[in-house]
Amino acid sequence: MTVDALPRQSEPDTAAPGGIGRRQVHAVAACYFVASFAALGLPPYLTAILPGLGDQEGRWAGVLYIVPTVFSALGAPLWGRLADRYGRKRLLLRAQLGLAVSFLLAGAADSLPAFTLALVLQGFLGGTFAATNGYLAAALDGARLSRALTLMQGSARAALVAAPILVGLLSPWIDPHRQYLLMAVLPLTAAVFLSLLPEPGRPGAKATAESESASASETEAAPTGTTAEEPPGRTPLRVLYGLEFAFVFATIISFPYLIALAEERLPGVSGTTTGVLFALPHLCYLAFAARTHTVFLHRPHTGIALGFGFVALGLAGHALADSLPAFVAVRLLLGAGLTLGLVCLSVLAAEACRGRAPGRLFGSLEFVSKGGAVAAGAVAALVNGRFGATSPVLVGTAAALLAAVAATALSSHSRQRWSRS
Repeated sequence: MTVDALPRQSEPDTAAPGGIGRRQVHAVAACYFVASFAALGLPPYLTAILPGLGDQEGRWAGVLYIVPTVFSALGAPLWGRLADRYGRKRLLLRAQLGLAVSFLLAGAADSLPAFTLALVLQGFLGGTFAATNGYLAAALDGARLSRALTLMQGSARAALVAAPILVGLLSPWIDPHRQYLLMAVLPLTAAVFLSLLPEPGRPGAKATAESESASASETEAAPTGTTAEEPPGRTPLRVLYGLEFAFVFATIISFPYLIALAEERLPGVSGTTTGVLFALPHLCYLAFAARTHTVFLHRPHTGIALGFGFVALGLAGHALADSLPAFVAVRLLLGAGLTLGLVCLSVLAAEACRGRAPGRLFGSLEFVSKGGAVAAGAVAALVNGRFGATSPVLVGTAAALLAAVAATALSSHSRQRWSRS
């Protein structure tokens, strides 16, 4: 992982009272990486796993692929609220141990129902995204928090690139199904390291009960996602959730059938080449996230609008690309949009945390994010089956264009509010 989202000159190793320092943030990022590595490495091999469990043609692979995502979304709000009440470190450890237990059950499963139950538990008992970000938000705020969230996204991108490769390399010696048993060691190791970290306390924050009360009134009582006390310039929660859903939907919808599209347009292309094409946007994030954070820290609405624009251009290019250089170019365009969008969403989430209970906020944000991923997978499967491998990227293009227009209007409105204040 190469994202340096916490510059040395601005983040001392010594933690502030009640907070955590740069070294501890990097330790949390490393633990998030190994948890993401385990969760992301094996799902691409479901078609190789299921025949040994009785599904000879792997017909359930598509459904089982999203089972952990669905149950992670359902469980995230509950775990977020419990983290605010009982401690963020305790719930973060719970998430890592939950992953370990579910991986052990998946690796030992000898039937399709038992394996499915293990994936359900993986989603419901896991939820490391909300748990990790809630832990960080309880100790950091402002630019330090948004840099840390950017680093966590880098951990996930690095895992998404590296994990399937390692699983493939191990496959000749260890069946992918039994690799679940091996992968259980990773969240267990992460839990050991996390147990050595302090229970965070946000420096200078309001009392937890006060934060929970403010969060409850804003997320449940306000019909428009904001209140009369919403600070100027801060994005209302419902707007943040809408941007998150739209961004995840627009970017994820191209993933399931990218390899099929590349093979259709580039006859004879190797598996290694398609793997590199898949990884390019994530590599862009790893290379440029820190610089993007510096440039757009104080103008995240502009950045998210540009991000949607680049995503739309990149996805539209997928529908036209018919050569390897063209595919590389459109994947890099998508990577630019992915980087801008993820970084600026991290900045907006860090702003939204001020005065709110972080567990509740990030639990709700994970629910929205996972909902976007599930919707993208379902729509991609539907339109691909009816119209072919090009159709998912066209739907993603339309969604990204609509979101770009809305985000541009939001950016303009935000600048006007700042100019009046």
